[in-house]
Amino acid sequence: MSKTRSVAPLNAYPTYHNPRNKTNYPKSPNYFILFRQSWTCLPPPNFVLSCSSSVVVSATLSKPTYNVAMDKNAQIRKFCQMGDLRKAMELLKISKMSELELQTYCSVLQLCAELKSLEDGKRVHSIIISNGMEIDDILGAKLVFMYVHCDDLVAGRQILDGIINDKIYLWNFLMSKYAKIGNYEEAVSLIRKMQKLGIRGDPFTFTCILKCYTALAKIRACKSVHGYAFKLGFGSDNTVINSLIAAYFKCRDVESAHNMFDELSEPDVVSWNSMISGCVLNGFSWDGLEFFIQMLNFGFGMELVTLVNVLVACANVGKLSFGRALHACGVKTGCSGDVVFDNTLLDMYSKCGYLKGATDVFAKMNKTSVVSWTSMISAYVRKGLYDEAIILFEEMQSKGLKPDVYTVSSVVHACACSNSLDKGRNIHNFIKKNNMGLNLPVFNALMYMYAKCGVMEEARLIFSQIPVKDIVSWNTMIGGYSQNSLPYEALELFVDMQKQLKPNSITMACVLPACAGLAALEKGRELHGHILRKGYFSDLQVACALVDMYVKCGLVVLAQQLFDMIPKKDIILWTVMIAGYGMHGFGKEAVSTFEKMRIAGIQPEDSCFTSILYACSHSGLLKEGWKFFSSMRSEFNIEPKLEHYACMVDLLVRSGNLSKAYKFIETMPIKPDAAIWGALLSGCGIHHDVELAEKVAEHIFELEPENTKYYVLLANVYAEAEKLEEVKKLQSKIGKGGFKKDQGCSWIEIQGKFNIFVAGDTSHPQAKRIDSLLRKLRMKMNRVDYSNKMRFALINADYMNKEVLLCGHSEKLAMAFGVLNLPPGKTVRVTKNLRVCKDCHDMGKLMSKTTGRDIVLRDSNRFHHFKDGIRIQGHCQNVGRSDSDTCVESAVETTPERMLFMDDSSKDLYLDWNSFVADICN
Repeated sequence: MSKTRSVAPLNAYPTYHNPRNKTNYPKSPNYFILFRQSWTCLPPPNFVLSCSSSVVVSATLSKPTYNVAMDKNAQIRKFCQMGDLRKAMELLKISKMSELELQTYCSVLQLCAELKSLEDGKRVHSIIISNGMEIDDILGAKLVFMYVHCDDLVAGRQILDGIINDKIYLWNFLMSKYAKIGNYEEAVSLIRKMQKLGIRGDPFTFTCILKCYTALAKIRACKSVHGYAFKLGFGSDNTVINSLIAAYFKCRDVESAHNMFDELSEPDVVSWNSMISGCVLNGFSWDGLEFFIQMLNFGFGMELVTLVNVLVACANVGKLSFGRALHACGVKTGCSGDVVFDNTLLDMYSKCGYLKGATDVFAKMNKTSVVSWTSMISAYVRKGLYDEAIILFEEMQSKGLKPDVYTVSSVVHACACSNSLDKGRNIHNFIKKNNMGLNLPVFNALMYMYAKCGVMEEARLIFSQIPVKDIVSWNTMIGGYSQNSLPYEALELFVDMQKQLKPNSITMACVLPACAGLAALEKGRELHGHILRKGYFSDLQVACALVDMYVKCGLVVLAQQLFDMIPKKDIILWTVMIAGYGMHGFGKEAVSTFEKMRIAGIQPEDSCFTSILYACSHSGLLKEGWKFFSSMRSEFNIEPKLEHYACMVDLLVRSGNLSKAYKFIETMPIKPDAAIWGALLSGCGIHHDVELAEKVAEHIFELEPENTKYYVLLANVYAEAEKLEEVKKLQSKIGKGGFKKDQGCSWIEIQGKFNIFVAGDTSHPQAKRIDSLLRKLRMKMNRVDYSNKMRFALINADYMNKEVLLCGHSEKLAMAFGVLNLPPGKTVRVTKNLRVCKDCHDMGKLMSKTTGRDIVLRDSNRFHHFKDGIRIQGHCQNVGRSDSDTCVESAVETTPERMLFMDDSSKDLYLDWNSFVADICN
């Protein structure tokens, strides 16, 4: 016996002895009462107890005593036949030892087993011992059976260990009971003891032990059993072969399972079902469908288990037509109405996206279960009907059904997708009250819900409560941080994850957006290398995230190279590339990519139109922009949203059409928000239209009266028009109102470390060196009439203080730090969380010319590329704005290849893609 098996104290069960000098009781070879068919292990039919020969207890009894004894034995056995255990026990207790026969004890023990009356069985055991009855293989077998059937496996095993019994059905029965309760190690110990005792197993023995080894995931042990079974001559037994097929499939050894099936000369219906279910279990659902067709061709009929397995295969591959045909077969064969069949059918319709089929099945079900309701909730979630899924969950509870972990996971997902935070919290409370929170899938679903609703604090709290986190837990949190603009936290968690688990492709897709958000090129290149080594680039989600990362790190040409390498592109990937061209000022390339997408047969979505309109706006492509905007309704039946109208306002403003922009806003079918009016207000400053600016500001202050940036925009308009009194009034209003301005910060990545700067920060270790460089640059700017630009500072201080504060803008500090710390010739890449001001824009141009550096500055809206004192972007036309604005200073036609501003090593990598791949893989 295994050392881990619990052993009862010696006095817990009646003791027994096995004397050497056995009494020669008359025996019959047919001594064991037939087991009920519902029991797991059935003895051979020839083991029916025969009552033809009585067991002589005492040879000295007189005839009258013998008749009394026979009467008592007959009465007890009669009570047993009637199922009256109480009267049988009463009569047994008052009977003398000499009056009782072996068959009588066996009859009472059989009834105790049938009624699962363990206490009565123990009393019979005590009577047997007190009467001095020998517990031989016959009576011992009956005691073992009684104890095991009453679930006292410890006592049953103790008796079995103390008797000599080579009847295989008894060993099989105990072994199957161990397997049923999950004590597979103890079941394995039984087979080992059988081998030592020389007891030959039968097909059921091998079936049971294979199930145990499969549960323990011991593939080598299964192979050993395979060899042992063939050695004993069971190589042609279908029961054994079918068990081996099932075992190999469950151990993921698909090839061995197929080989076993091929060796069958006459596969039965169990063999075919094993192949179908095994293929489906291992992700080969198409193969499962093929086996099903072959099975029908060989003339085998469909059983319930066959239909269920094939329906699962249809659900996995989305074969709705096949599934509907199986539905009809189920109705014809009488399977319709079975709970398992109906639930599987409902799930198939759900996963195939046929909601009507699922609802029809659900409505006709005579008896619904938790599985039925969960499948319906999942069907609504898959169709995007999240509110309906939540309502169905509430209806399920009203009918008295208790949801399980799968139900709550599905409905929590519905709350996440619908951003129903309050309902999600209610379900979270339900989970707590019902102690369902310890389940890992529930934890993961709750984290996803909170992350999707933007409440990362609660998601992190749940994450910290998980004792053993799986890859889904880590990916959910990393992705949540990335999507909620918390890239630092995402990267920190990614580092922690690598100490415990190896990242997978989904991890890459979750962490790459964090690199994109931070413009962390070095970290992104490191992840790119990992992706290539692991072969994750074939995953479209990973490839898309990688393209987006390079776009947002300023390497649009490398992004284009990766984009071209992807054979099958989806709408998300096309949109990422279009948006990338827009961010870098390549309007014509964005338009060309949009047209290529249409040629490829991809229908644009509203997010795709946002990207192309944005690209047209930033490249001054007024005609193209209006064309795309008009086609949304007329050609693609897409109703424009606020973000589309904002792009059109920005496009009109950048082309100098302020009055048209104002009329456009007034005629919008949906109410404009502050961002749309703000785009027009910004244009008023560029084109010095104070009167229109004041009208626009009235609309803005009604919508967002406490947003400081719009007061600053209006003040800049007044400053341009030299209306200093108005500027002072706005300054006073901002001061009295206590309005808070967003904290501006910039950062630069050097050797994998992020160096963060905020405006006016003097705590940096290199603050003096940075200040010295900026002062020298400021002196050069002063020589070119830089003082004319001081009015944009909007500060109430003297001239010198204005200069100091201007040079303290965070992007200036970051750019200066990059110049001082990066190797000569290496591109300075700086990211800012807000828009870059005009003053810092000019500083970037001057710094690139003075230091001979390429500078790539990314703000919250777009990229600014500075080289040799000018800002260059692709194919942008001069739209009549001042030189200080973000218009093109060079009339040179710039292609993406010429625009690629990076250090010499990166240029070499671009020229030789193979070298680039080899480098990042190191």
